[in-house]
Amino acid sequence: MTGVALVPIGVLLLVACLIAMLSRRLGLPYIVGLVVAGFLIALLPNSPEVPLSRDLIFNVLLPPLVFEAALQLEWKRFRAELPLTLALAFLGVAIAAAVVTVGMHSIVGWTWIGAALFGVLIAATDPVSVIAAFREMGCLPRVSMIVESESLLNDGAAAVGFAVLSAIALGGSPTAANVLPEFLWSLGGGLLIGLAVSWAVLMAVGRTDDPLVEITLTTIAAYASFLLAEHLHGSGIISALTAGLVIGSAGTRFLSRSGRDRVHWAWEYFAFLANSLVFILIGMNVAGQPLQSLGPAGGVAIMLVVAGRGLSVYPISAAFRWSRWRMKASFQHTLFWGGLRGALALALALAVPVTVPERGAIILTAFVVVAFSILIQGLTMPWLIKRLELGRKQPPVAPLAPAP
Repeated sequence: MTGVALVPIGVLLLVACLIAMLSRRLGLPYIVGLVVAGFLIALLPNSPEVPLSRDLIFNVLLPPLVFEAALQLEWKRFRAELPLTLALAFLGVAIAAAVVTVGMHSIVGWTWIGAALFGVLIAATDPVSVIAAFREMGCLPRVSMIVESESLLNDGAAAVGFAVLSAIALGGSPTAANVLPEFLWSLGGGLLIGLAVSWAVLMAVGRTDDPLVEITLTTIAAYASFLLAEHLHGSGIISALTAGLVIGSAGTRFLSRSGRDRVHWAWEYFAFLANSLVFILIGMNVAGQPLQSLGPAGGVAIMLVVAGRGLSVYPISAAFRWSRWRMKASFQHTLFWGGLRGALALALALAVPVTVPERGAIILTAFVVVAFSILIQGLTMPWLIKRLELGRKQPPVAPLAPAP
């Protein structure tokens, strides 16, 4: 990378540091501040130009973010909520995508394939947006676990569905004999590749007690699992998720005593860098979109996305009402409104095949929905968490002892 290319990145990271300090002082969500800052930067004369592309998101920013989120998940708690989160991730994405697809075709007039591609890519909540927001707000552990787990799993479901629809848009036959094997390989292949890469890395980690080598090996695991799965037409998200879960749960037996904390600290820093760049770039690229040409499609899409999320969260939650996975109404409201969209939706929108007539409209509408999600839903989430009393209770501060 040339010095010229490094200048805008350095400026954006400096802005991210300033926004982090300012947002904590003002009590505002960090990701909202980053998007607003990116939007304002784009309006300045001679502002740096860093285009947001599908390759940048998938090949550079998304692998460490998915891996870090999975690395931090507690396997026992993740497994305990798995029936609920799997239902929300797969059935929920299908319901939400169907609502958006039918609405965009019937109301806006998009073709079925264009509406279906948009419905799938916008149906999944984004782990980058969701996890960054919920960690910052300090929700109750079960709320955070369900929201974070679902956002990771449903991204894999959406990416798989998008891949199948893209193949159909490029001329593939939409028969079960063609679609089912591709769907199963995308999921199963991603899982197997993630397992293989993570265990290979753990075997290497077990032969060293150098924390720097351990951090480097986990970095290899993050990128190798994601990129290898994508290269072999599996799900990179499922692969990186699997690798992160395996290393996070089994790593205590392989990492050195000094390396465990350092690996987690290093990955928190990597996630901070990637998150900062993602949301600033989202803000900058929203400002560069020809929003005046959107028409009513953006408003219709926002309403359909919100409705689809509600029609997936509440009925599925009701189905678990009499089980050990039942959720209180306050949990359901948080899950519904906390379904933020972000970088993954934009990456998939930018990857829509050029043969789809609505490709330009899909990209523009995705930017509008993501901006609404982060700025409106993200900005109101702290209020909702406080209103529903779902924040972690802080222990009372002991009074100072009287001076002798």
